[in-house]
Amino acid sequence: MTDLFKEIIPSILQTNQYSLESESDEKEYKAFLVNKSLSGHIDCLGYAAEMNMNHSLDNKLQYDFLFHSIRKYKRQYQKWMKVSDNNDIKMIQEYFSYSAQKAKQVLPLLSTEQLKIIAEKLEKGGKSK
Repeated sequence: MTDLFKEIIPSILQTNQYSLESESDEKEYKAFLVNKSLSGHIDCLGYAAEMNMNHSLDNKLQYDFLFHSIRKYKRQYQKWMKVSDNNDIKMIQEYFSYSAQKAKQVLPLLSTEQLKIIAEKLEKGGKSK
């Protein structure tokens, strides 16, 4: 049994040691997690995108492509990319009763003064921290 983050991803990025030796290793290979971790590195982004487009390939084929294509060297640790919360979008959603997608479209149209007015109207009072 191979560990995804301790053996498989380092074998793709740093070491030259092949990690998928048995069928059970192939079953444990999670292409989505590997592609997500590779997308944090700018030089691996194209390879991860290619594997996302060809998601129907077998796990072994995906691993082999990444293993033999990506140049091996010690890369800095990259944090997982997360969606950042935007309070302005939440305010627009509440004030206008818009969906998140519609609020993102409206945000560039509003000025900072208009956002301050919306924030004042949505203020509910009470103790602030």
